[in-house]
Amino acid sequence: MREIILKEFMDVMSQANATLRTELSDEAVLLETGMDSLGFAILVAQLETKLGYDPFSLMDQPYYPVTFGDFVQIYERYRPDGNL
Repeated sequence: MREIILKEFMDVMSQANATLRTELSDEAVLLETGMDSLGFAILVAQLETKLGYDPFSLMDQPYYPVTFGDFVQIYERYRPDGNL
């Protein structure tokens, strides 16, 4: 899952001609990566197309991930059974 998210993240950064400002470790703060809010919206849409689900629409309580690790964990936590 992490590899898929990382690839899509980098694809969105490339499409936006954005520069990655920090290594995408689990501790990397998303707001400091160089991706803007439109980029994150595009990333979530692309991941929904690729993975077949949007974890943010499945949450009972809305939560905005702070770090890249948080972002990956949300996708892992809400992954439907049998997906990937």
